[in-house]
Parts: sequence; C-alpha cells; structure tokens
Amino acid sequence: MSRELARGALRKMKTRLAVPVAYEMVLGDHSLPLNCYLGQALELQFLGQINCVHCDRLTSKSFNQGFCYPCFRRLAQCDSCIMSPEKCHFHLGTCREPEWGESNCMIDHFVYLANTSGLKVGITRHSQVPTRWMDQGATQAVPIFRVSTRLQSGLVETLLKPYIADKTNWQAMLKGATAPANLEVERQRLMAECQAGLVELQRNHGLQAIAALETQPVTVIDYPVLEYPTKVKSFNFDKTPTVAGTLQGIKGQYLILDTGVINLRKFGGYQVALSLI
Repeated sequence: MSRELARGALRKMKTRLAVPVAYEMVLGDHSLPLNCYLGQALELQFLGQINCVHCDRLTSKSFNQGFCYPCFRRLAQCDSCIMSPEKCHFHLGTCREPEWGESNCMIDHFVYLANTSGLKVGITRHSQVPTRWMDQGATQAVPIFRVSTRLQSGLVETLLKPYIADKTNWQAMLKGATAPANLEVERQRLMAECQAGLVELQRNHGLQAIAALETQPVTVIDYPVLEYPTKVKSFNFDKTPTVAGTLQGIKGQYLILDTGVINLRKFGGYQVALSLI
C-alpha cells in the first residue's frame, strides 16, 4: 500500500554540501529530505495543475522552468540576457526591472571551471557558490575570475568559450562521474590562450572589475547515487503524469530511478504528490 509523503507546488531541490550532497525535495510548504529514500520505491504524481512560481496564478503551460506567460514576458529574470549574460543591457537603461538588476546583476559574479560531463566554463553570482555547482552535477569546481557585474562575467565566458565547453551534456553527466581533471592546469592553459583578450577586457573595465583568481581551492562534490543508468530515459510530466520507480540516485536536479530520470527543476510550479510505494 502506498503512503503519501507530501504534496504541493514543486520547486528545485534544496542542496547542502556534504559527503554526499544532502538533498531535500520542496513541495509547497513541505521540505522533505530525500537521501534516506535511496533504494526505496517512490511515485511522483502530477495532479494536473500548474501555478506560476512568481505570481502563483494558474497557467496551462509553464515557461522557463515555472513561469506563466505574462511573467515570462515581464520579469528581468526571464529575459534572454540571463541565459546570455554578455547581452546584458542594464547599462543602456532598458532592463525590465532595474531594481532586480541592481540586486542580481550589478553585483560580484564568479567565472568558474567545473567538471560535469567533462570540463566546462560557467558563471554564477557569488552568493550561489557552491549551490550552482551542485545543481549542475559537477564533481569538481573552482572559481577562476571574480568580476563586478553579470555583463563582465558574460564577456569573460565568451572569451573562453572557443577553448572550452560552456554546456553540460546532461545524459553523460547522469551516466556516472567523469574522470578527475587537473583544474589548475586547465586554468593556466586558458589564461595563456586568452591572455590578449583578457588584457583588453581589463583595460576597458578595470583591473579591479575583472580579477583573475589563482591557487583557489577546488571543491570536490560527491552525490548520493547507488547505481548510474547505462541508458538515460527522461520522464516528462506533460506526457507521463505518473512517474514511479526505485530511487537509485540524485545528481544535479535529477532523480535517478531504475525506470528513468526526471529533472525536477524543469517542472517548477507543477502540483505534485510524492508517495512511498
């Protein structure tokens, strides 16, 4: 007989850096520790209702991981420059929400190296370390630049992208841990490859605005996984409202079941019931 554990509007899982990472599923007002359910059979039931993660209105379709269409069109956090920070237009006076931009974009950011499905470069607000790395399923990560704005982080990342990946292959990430990499050697390689461009950026923005970081400690991250899948099958609540299986692991924002995987962050705002079966 199944036993319901919690129900409510789904949000991305909470994480705490531990060995392994400690996960909590968030369903409405419920925050449920998940690591203790490894090896047990779970069922996630989409209840047929989606509420916007920002304004809570009912919506028939979710945009950008949980927003209704009006919020998707209106909010600064849904603008295209969030995915492409080098396109930040705050300095042009055209930010959708200048106060939000001041608090979230006109603050210190890190450019980092991470080992997810392989080595990649990424950016994050200083307050999101190490959460961002755990959300991406990184097994190693280290900051290599501290910059003063989101725009500057995007400019540095754009400079590095010809020499290193900037995206994670999520299927490969979920098939197991990648081989450890020497992040310091990779940092030095990128600095050498991009030296002329970095000098130009620092000349335009200032040495204090774009500061290279040396000899930073590498964060090593271990995930609660009993067994990785050999083939990755992804569940989608819009097509499969009931997802069930034995919980084999948790990595990034994915639950790894013996029947397939599901990215919980993708379904923000979906009303879901979680049961032990």
